[in-house]
Amino acid sequence: MSQQSQILTRRLDKDILEVFIGPQHPGSGHMRIILRVDGDIIVEAEPDIGFVHRTMEKLAEGREWVKNQPLFERMAILDAANCTLGYIMAIEKLLGIEPPPRAKYIRTILAELNRIASHLYGMGIFAILLGHSTMYMWFFGDREVFVELAERLTGQRLTHSFFWPGGVRRDLPSGFKDELEKGIKYFEKRLKEYEVMFLKNPVIRSRLEGVGYISRQKAAELGIVGPNIRASGIRHDVRIEEPYAAYPELDFEVPIYKEGDALARTLQRVDELRESLKILRQAVNRIPEGPILHERYLKMFTKVLKDVLETEKRVKLAPALFNLRPPKGEAYARVEAGRGEYFYYVVSDGQNKPYRVRVVSPSFRNSIVFKYVLPGHRVADLPAIYGSIDYFPPEADR
Repeated sequence: MSQQSQILTRRLDKDILEVFIGPQHPGSGHMRIILRVDGDIIVEAEPDIGFVHRTMEKLAEGREWVKNQPLFERMAILDAANCTLGYIMAIEKLLGIEPPPRAKYIRTILAELNRIASHLYGMGIFAILLGHSTMYMWFFGDREVFVELAERLTGQRLTHSFFWPGGVRRDLPSGFKDELEKGIKYFEKRLKEYEVMFLKNPVIRSRLEGVGYISRQKAAELGIVGPNIRASGIRHDVRIEEPYAAYPELDFEVPIYKEGDALARTLQRVDELRESLKILRQAVNRIPEGPILHERYLKMFTKVLKDVLETEKRVKLAPALFNLRPPKGEAYARVEAGRGEYFYYVVSDGQNKPYRVRVVSPSFRNSIVFKYVLPGHRVADLPAIYGSIDYFPPEADR
């Protein structure tokens, strides 16, 4: 046994060996899984999270309300819209305002662009963990289509900081509808190619089918969320259970699978990609005319942007825009992000900074899965199970 392997393993008794997987970067962030193995069979597993903890909730208490949006985006920059929309919605509850209809549709469009980009990121990592480098490049290449559309809409590739209490910062740009339809048609063809290259690949299916099984009952007991719980037969989706943005006015399905294995979780995400395309097409075709901001902020924004355009200086919003002071109170909001439900709870003491912000992320909820799903599998199954769960350490650790 080499010196390096001695650091990574520890013999507990005659038959059981303790193996430390991590805390290196296994594909999507720093984390560690502590395994106890008998030969190459996993006997026990302990997810050891917290290696990228950034004290976001505490930091939020020292920043103005709106300036926390760029902070919370860092939980999952590939899904920045979904992981910050709940925070903005909670602020709107405190203020007692709602965004106008057009703003709700624009929010939905960006949220679904991010959902697709998030799924493709996770599936790209999944593919490389399985040794399928071609699909890794395909998933990441196709993700660029939707990243670029989000950039066209917001001005930023990843961390958009696009939402504002009462609406959004920008309207749809000229020609965006046609660009979006072009991207949707391209991706509909690519989904068919995914089936041949990846989903029906006998080697891939042999790695996934019957592996990492999570029963419906266990999924409910553990409180996991997102595609992982839906792949175990539970139709839990905040967009349906507590509708927000434009989702109540759009027609889409919440796919579920009952098998609960790694293959079901993979097929689940692909089906969700199809549904996101349906949502995008409806939203861009049905979007109503009207303002993109609540009247409380529309005049203020218009004046600032007009001054910037006239002077051709770097955009700096007027200090008044950041002097947001919600009345004393508390509020919560839930949204369905790419990996599942985000829950925000905020408390205001009437100042221009939050008194308290609490956020529960989907990866944090899903991290417990490793403890219960890995035992009984071979060590070689760990990459397939890890990738199928789409666990993102920065999102869990916050």
